Amino acid sequence: MPTHNPNDKDKLESGHEPDEIDASKGFEQTDVRVSGVLVFLTALAIFVAVAGVLSYGIGKVINARMNREDGPRSKWAAPVDVRQLGNLPSSPELQHRMAELTQRFPTPRVQTDDGNQDVADLHAREDLLLDNYSWADRAQGKVRIPIERAMELLAERGLPQAPAVEKTPLLTGDFEPQVALPLTSGFARTGYELDQAAAQRVEAGRPEPHK
Repeated sequence: MPTHNPNDKDKLESGHEPDEIDASKGFEQTDVRVSGVLVFLTALAIFVAVAGVLSYGIGKVINARMNREDGPRSKWAAPVDVRQLGNLPSSPELQHRMAELTQRFPTPRVQTDDGNQDVADLHAREDLLLDNYSWADRAQGKVRIPIERAMELLAERGLPQAPAVEKTPLLTGDFEPQVALPLTSGFARTGYELDQAAAQRVEAGRPEPHK
């Protein structure tokens, strides 16, 4: 902080030498000006008052425009006191009503997480169809068989042969279509499902499967 006295300038102009400044204490020894503090507090109070008046006026203008656009109040546009609904966590009746509304709400519903659990549930339902016997059409006696059994039957009997198709000569500029191999050899689990399976193996005390 500056250690000079504002009265030194007057002493220099009048021809008197300024007093020696004692800097041994290391801090300002003169008193603070009360007038400067009062000016700052007054300016701050004026600023707060002006800001409050402007905020109030802007709110009035916005509310008047919204009321003009919404039109007169009706049963479809009226304020509702939500305090009459009570506290949901402490009201079993409201919890039951909320559960009924949630169950009746049609699909697709808003996901409660990032979708990992929904994908895991979908794969679990697919696994039930792929790994177990189930009716495809009970009236006609058609049954779905596990995919492992289907692979064994295909290995024993082979795929049915389709009748040969006569090929017509290619025109100029045509070429035989090439079938690209799939990028994966089968169904791939998501990282979320792999983490869940690993956690279940740790809880059950089963060893990690070999890759």
